[in-house]
Amino acid sequence: MDITADKLDIQIETASIGELQAGMRAGKLTAVQLVDFYLDRVERFDKAGPELNSIVTLAPDARDQASKCDEQRANNPNGVGPLHGIPVLVKDCLETADMPTSFGSEIFADYQADEDATVIRKLREAGAIILGKTTLPDWATSWFTYSSRTGLTKNPYDLSRDPGGSSAGTGASIAAALAAVGLGTDCGGSIRVPSSFCNLVGVRSTPGLISRKGCNPLVSVQDTIGPMGQCVADVARVFDVITGFDPHDELTYAAEILPQQEPYLSALVPDAIVGARIGVVRNAFGSDDDKYAAPVNDVMRSALEQLAAAGAILVDVEIPDLQDWNARTSMYTIKSKFDIDQFLAAKPDAPMHSVAEIIESGRYHQKLDLLEAINGGPDDPFSDLSFYSAYLAREAYMKTVVNLMGANDLLALVYPTVQVVPPTREECDSSQWTTLNFPTNTLIGSQTWMPAMTIPAGLTEAGLPVGMEILARPFDERTLFRVGYGFEQAGNHRHLPDSVSI
Repeated sequence: MDITADKLDIQIETASIGELQAGMRAGKLTAVQLVDFYLDRVERFDKAGPELNSIVTLAPDARDQASKCDEQRANNPNGVGPLHGIPVLVKDCLETADMPTSFGSEIFADYQADEDATVIRKLREAGAIILGKTTLPDWATSWFTYSSRTGLTKNPYDLSRDPGGSSAGTGASIAAALAAVGLGTDCGGSIRVPSSFCNLVGVRSTPGLISRKGCNPLVSVQDTIGPMGQCVADVARVFDVITGFDPHDELTYAAEILPQQEPYLSALVPDAIVGARIGVVRNAFGSDDDKYAAPVNDVMRSALEQLAAAGAILVDVEIPDLQDWNARTSMYTIKSKFDIDQFLAAKPDAPMHSVAEIIESGRYHQKLDLLEAINGGPDDPFSDLSFYSAYLAREAYMKTVVNLMGANDLLALVYPTVQVVPPTREECDSSQWTTLNFPTNTLIGSQTWMPAMTIPAGLTEAGLPVGMEILARPFDERTLFRVGYGFEQAGNHRHLPDSVSI
């Protein structure tokens, strides 16, 4: 379905939000046409064809939302907000008043929230169309796609491989151009792993810049929500919309510490990284002798050459005791049980109210080793010394990384988002990779509470996406957009997967 052929100079599948809105302002494209285009692709590629299985629920009123947008634009060509008429897919752990929210669990398949999550409300106020909800593993507890609600989701770049978790459906669907942009959530890397595996840009903020009201927690003090898109400009536009203080989320005090002065989109300027000193974290790379890591390293070498060609000054550094820091600051099996239980306790109409109930019922995907480990955690982490040890180590870890940046006069750090290529279904099913042993570098940003962006670095010889992660100082998200955009201009590695380009 190509509604652009005789009307626009762009193809919707690869068009940016800015290009789509330009078409709508010029009267060459309507929001209804855009929704119809994406719904057609959902039918052809998610439900049929490669059967990606990335979408849980489609909004029954998507065309009505679009029609309203078109009526509003008729009276105001510029629209009501920065995302006017743009279809968005959101992870099915973000509550929506017009669709069920399952949290990836079959138990909650019919659970209906009374109101939208704060980020959903902000998207709607900015004019976005909430097209539907995307797949995730039960309670966002895996790097992989195992879900009792939806089963498995496929990677559109290689249907035999996993798209990464836990924002699996958002990663696969946006890579397949089933919507213009999407939202995921990120505690340990759940935005950045699927963005890396699906050749997308994904951003994790400093915790507290974005409200988590209406979103299930994993480790509440480090949870955040963020955009996943095809280019840096798209995620910056969404990031501008969803950040800010929310009186219903006490962690958003952070948004009051450093209020946004200018749109993050304004950080996207030509030659922004000329002369910028960027640290390459060499001990965050896997071994060249490792068949899973070597292809990633090859792509990263080319990406670093492109970064240098764009004017960046690269400095090799190491984070001392990196893997030890990641282990010492992990709070998933210490704090998550308490946080999920608190979340469920506040929902009297929920079908279950604790992790223990869920595990005892047996109604969860049996490959979720982390969910089972979480159930073994303390009922009260504040009476457990291991919580305080991990919490204090977290601050020391952050100081170590920030001091490393300061001592070397570095604007940002870069490294492969994940040390290995996207795993095959066989590798996951055989437990070669588990949630607790998977070599992802996303833990660095998550467990220092520093902002991070993954950006497409290129494809391996086998055509598998590799992401490069950019890490900035706390509250310095503008640097993420600056460096990411600079790299993107030097070598844009986005392209539509062959499985969905028919």
